[in-house]
Amino acid sequence: MIKIAIDAMGGDFGPSPIIDGLLSALRKDRHFSAIAIGDKDLLEPLIPSHFQSRIEILDTHDVMSMHDSATDALKRKDSTIYKAVELVKNGDADALVSAGHSGASMSLATLRIGRIKGVTRPAIATIMPTSENQNTLVLDVGANVDCDAKNLFEFAIMGQVYAEDVLKIDEPLTGLLSNGEEESKGNEMSKEAHDLLMKLPNFSGNVEGNDIFNGSVDVVVCDGFVGNIVLKTAEGVADTIGKIIKKNLRRSLISIAGAVLMRKVFKKLKIKVDYAEYGGAPLLGVKAPVIIAHGKSNAKAIQNAIFQAISAANSNLNEDIEKRLEDYK
Repeated sequence: MIKIAIDAMGGDFGPSPIIDGLLSALRKDRHFSAIAIGDKDLLEPLIPSHFQSRIEILDTHDVMSMHDSATDALKRKDSTIYKAVELVKNGDADALVSAGHSGASMSLATLRIGRIKGVTRPAIATIMPTSENQNTLVLDVGANVDCDAKNLFEFAIMGQVYAEDVLKIDEPLTGLLSNGEEESKGNEMSKEAHDLLMKLPNFSGNVEGNDIFNGSVDVVVCDGFVGNIVLKTAEGVADTIGKIIKKNLRRSLISIAGAVLMRKVFKKLKIKVDYAEYGGAPLLGVKAPVIIAHGKSNAKAIQNAIFQAISAANSNLNEDIEKRLEDYK
């Protein structure tokens, strides 16, 4: 049975939404158990008695706040995230989910759990909605602000394998994010990466920002600096569109009547752009599944992050990444 380690204290809203999400996941999937790391006095009252056989609590009171430096994570050995990472490192848990300090989660996972053989740098991947009945996997979205061409080549391989093994996409198309589709476009690093990526099957060449959302490719590769800007911009645009729609509907009775008819459409739009539907972002390239959830995650987001972790743990993801990297040495 898969066992998931959960940093139960790391989210912006405390342990309640995290435990609620865990309970929801346990109700829907009877084939996993969990270790919740955090303040036992706060966690125990949130867990109904009939779930206590499937949730173990590892008691600790130190929590890395968003204002703490990620460089302190290795010294804070009693922190919830450190203890969660150690459970995975020591084989006491199969995967990790955290909505806490993302920098601490990344650095501890990389240094304590370790990298897959052949991976120079792990990358954070995230799922972006498209106008088609599919999604686009984008990486890196924040783990590495300075990358070279080799890093991007490795990101592409990890993204392709994740798309195949976890997202169940056959022969995923991969693009390199650039400022134009032509091979001549991009900076020196991206041009060098383009030449390396030509070795990969199903490489579509350069893609532009709009291609992330039109469903033309399955995986988009970029460095973490650009990727994080893309991610935050997309979140901001989705939020702004929602606010504009609500504001304009309030101004007109005709619009309100139309809104009733369009309710299903709006509901589908909300599902498409709501990060809670996707759960969290996998940190690809470390030796065990690590899912980094949004700090503002609600119960649904935590539930889906847990399901992501279970899917990755049940796959051959890491073995396939290592083999694929070996093939291109």
